[in-house]
Amino acid sequence: MLRTSEEARLNVPEDLRYTKNHEWVRVDDTGIVSVGVTDFAQDALGDVVYVDLPDLDRSVAAGEGFAEIESTKSVNDVYAPVAGTVVAVNDALVDTPELVNSDPYGNGWFARIDPGGEPDLSSFMDAAAYRALIEAE
Repeated sequence: MLRTSEEARLNVPEDLRYTKNHEWVRVDDTGIVSVGVTDFAQDALGDVVYVDLPDLDRSVAAGEGFAEIESTKSVNDVYAPVAGTVVAVNDALVDTPELVNSDPYGNGWFARIDPGGEPDLSSFMDAAAYRALIEAE
């Protein structure tokens, strides 16, 4: 079933944090940060046809482009929300990049980063702030 752009705007899980570049951030109990793109972002991109994931054990800086999404409309970077080391990548996206479209907050995640300590989440938006950002676009 196709969703409307309005439904993508409304799909902003409360338990995540968000960046102005439309990445979502989830921190697990060990401090590992999972990263993906929001439903709003995947909707704007259109059909995702290719994903370039970062290498395992790669050191990334916060704000650095560390992955790439190619859609039928454009090619875009995915930015590391925190500095650290890439400890896992979602290899399923290599063969099934459309998971970014169908399940952006679940099976469509890109990578997990170990920030080497408790990540500072103060610069990320909560769900309400992210909704306000996308409503303004």
